[in-house]
Amino acid sequence: MTGHSHNQHHHAPSHGHTHAGEDMLSVEEAFQRIISCFSPLESEEKPLQDCLGQVLATDITSPLDLPPLSNSAMDGYALRQEDIREASAQNPRQLQVIGLVAAGQVSSQTVIPGTAIRIMTGAPIPNGADTVVPFEETDEVRRRGSGQTLEQINIEADLPPGSNVRPSGEDVQKGQLVLEAGTVIRPSEVGVLASLGLQQASVIRRPVVSILATGDELVTVGEALGPGQIFDSNSASVAASVIASGGLPRVLGIARDTLDSLHQKLEEVTGSDLLITSAGVSKGDYDMVKDVLTERGDINFWSVRMRPAKPLAFGHLRGGGSPIPMLGLPGNPVSAMVAFEMFARPAIRTMLGMAKLARPMVPGILTGPIFNGDGRRVYARVEVEKRDGVFYAAPTGPQGSNILTSMSRANGLAICPDDEASRQAGDPVDIIMLDWNEEVDL
Repeated sequence: MTGHSHNQHHHAPSHGHTHAGEDMLSVEEAFQRIISCFSPLESEEKPLQDCLGQVLATDITSPLDLPPLSNSAMDGYALRQEDIREASAQNPRQLQVIGLVAAGQVSSQTVIPGTAIRIMTGAPIPNGADTVVPFEETDEVRRRGSGQTLEQINIEADLPPGSNVRPSGEDVQKGQLVLEAGTVIRPSEVGVLASLGLQQASVIRRPVVSILATGDELVTVGEALGPGQIFDSNSASVAASVIASGGLPRVLGIARDTLDSLHQKLEEVTGSDLLITSAGVSKGDYDMVKDVLTERGDINFWSVRMRPAKPLAFGHLRGGGSPIPMLGLPGNPVSAMVAFEMFARPAIRTMLGMAKLARPMVPGILTGPIFNGDGRRVYARVEVEKRDGVFYAAPTGPQGSNILTSMSRANGLAICPDDEASRQAGDPVDIIMLDWNEEVDL
């Protein structure tokens, strides 16, 4: 990892010019305007298993010592260290074995001078004992092999006091802060919480994200395509992206290019934490989407100095309750996915209470060119491989914003800055890693 700040958008110059009649924003400006409108949501209590990937809303202090009792780190014999001083294989110390204690049991017996208790890993240390000698350091195996009982045992090592004893509270002490609010719950945190006897946790709830596609040319997947129609892939990819970002998608379907259809669909957004639309935000689009959105809220339509995903809309819908943030993605499938990565994912992660908003970024070397024709920052879809400790980024074929397979072959976005006409094969490049799948060796 290089030393980029966790906000990945701060590393290229931004130029402040605007085009007549609309804002022409840098990626940073658009990002800041959007992200400033979001904050962590309220918390909810859930069973531990359901909290995976969510953020702890409260500090967790331990109600108990872990382990609650001093216990054995080995299978062996619990004894008094002074009984085995200078013991060795040549000079063993014979002790009387007065009992056995297994994990989950507590011995009622006390180890007195000249005695030992056979103990299993995890079992509490009996009263009187201060040391555990592993059975490998005794003649137990020979005794068993020759049919002898284990009423006596020869200890063949002089171990320091406290050997193989895990003290109570060694892992966690009662009242200790174990996990801080803001911690993302992974399987290991689920284990820690369960070890404290907790069945549920208070976590920041997942945002509900409504997803609306617009356009007469769109057909819901599963229905028959008519002439000039295409399947609505954006709803599917955006919904999957919402899930991958930690949100709960609510797919509203397709709004037709009629006022009634649009108004009706927008009624269904109530109760959402974010509305994401696709299409209807660029200059050439049917203006009705803009009209209806503007009529129902405070929406700004922007051009962002990036490729793909130049057209973007952002604002708030007013309705029955509190205003609902709305992010309008471009209609082209690749543009929609890249705009989601840069703006929607960080907004969802902010609502989830995540500290890190950006994907990891790595420095790499291009294996093919990226061209920048018009001074926009280019996010080229690349397939990243690591060879000899270096990340290599291969552009995934034609980069047209309608070519969705270019996205499916990519595991990263390589950046050509706004003020460079191209980056060539062999040039260094910053790569936003979309997924660390097993194919990329770290």
